[in-house]
Amino acid sequence: MNEIYPERNILCIDLKSFFASCECVEMGLDPFTYPLVVANKKQGNGAITLAVTPYLKSLGVKSRGRLYEIKPNIKYFIANPRMDLYIKKSKEVISIYLDFVSSEDLHIYSIDECFLDVTHYLKMYKMTDEELALKILNTIYDKTGLTATCGIGPNMLLAKVAMDIEAKHNKNNIAKWTYNDIKDKLWPITPLSNMWGIGKRMEKNLNNLGIYKVEDLAKMDKNVLKDKFGIMGLELWNHANGIDLSVIKDYKKLAKTESYSHSQVLFKDYNENNIKLIINEMVEVLTARLRKNNKLTKCIGFGIGYSKEIDNGFYHTIKLDTATDSTAEILKYCLIIFDKFYENLPIRKVSISLANLEKKESKQLNLFENSIIENKNGHINEQIDEIKNRFGKNSLLKATNLLNDSTAIERNKKIGGHYA
Repeated sequence: MNEIYPERNILCIDLKSFFASCECVEMGLDPFTYPLVVANKKQGNGAITLAVTPYLKSLGVKSRGRLYEIKPNIKYFIANPRMDLYIKKSKEVISIYLDFVSSEDLHIYSIDECFLDVTHYLKMYKMTDEELALKILNTIYDKTGLTATCGIGPNMLLAKVAMDIEAKHNKNNIAKWTYNDIKDKLWPITPLSNMWGIGKRMEKNLNNLGIYKVEDLAKMDKNVLKDKFGIMGLELWNHANGIDLSVIKDYKKLAKTESYSHSQVLFKDYNENNIKLIINEMVEVLTARLRKNNKLTKCIGFGIGYSKEIDNGFYHTIKLDTATDSTAEILKYCLIIFDKFYENLPIRKVSISLANLEKKESKQLNLFENSIIENKNGHINEQIDEIKNRFGKNSLLKATNLLNDSTAIERNKKIGGHYA
């Protein structure tokens, strides 16, 4: 096995038009012939289309749009979202996966999408990865009535992109990509937001660098990307070249490490224009806790939960080369994740975690960074922490804390005046 190009047999399985398909199955309808939209009827014509059937997609109707965007000549029916039903169906499908692999080889990516590492199961089943994938998809359909698509690859990245880009167009809903397919299938992808892990905002940032397709990203100087986006820049370059060293079992280990976390359910819908204020305030709380307990972090987790009617979002982590307690640095990585994955949907929850903690005893200096400025900023942060700890968290506020969208003052009153 090559360290850069590991050879595993990874399946990425997605339940097609999940919410809409669940509704159709419950009503005995065929989602491939019935025009159903899942949306909150009470919100009128401006309601978000949480899901649409494959039939409507074939007519150009998009999920996560608005009802008023559907062309007037297209007839459709509306079903109110039923999250209890979707969770029940999701659990049924996960139990099917667990009939084929152990929980250690299963990563639940979202309510309708999972990764399975079948590397060590192929001999036992006496099947190829494509044969096993087809058997799993057929089992899902036979037991639940749901149609699934599957990407197969030597790593999680290529399995996911094969599923996103090609599987849905194949008759058997399966696509297998190998490292030999990188130049012919991965590199031509454009616009960049069609690539897993690149959202519209990150696409715009990359376009500003003259990068418009995955091949441009793959051939970019990775040091330029790292200077611009930090560790995430290297991940972008690796992914553009088909490199992904993550292993499903790593996700199990990460959850067991010591961490500080902070999540906040918001009292109204936020968007890209005002959510960064909340993210900034939450990072300040967490980094103050790091400094209070003399800790540094080497792993930053950041997630967004969308409005309740959507009941979806994202959560991703970044592992750092050097441990830190810097508010500015941690905020930078949170915003990079936000820009990379945000889908321009209403936000109701923000989650941040700092893991892989280590004791702050001495810090290795980076010759390529301005350590004088960093030390100065660190000293200022410690002075601010001391004032707030002595006189209460609301004793020293930023001007932004006085804005209507800020939650800092009220949150500080509820959780107490001093850092834990």
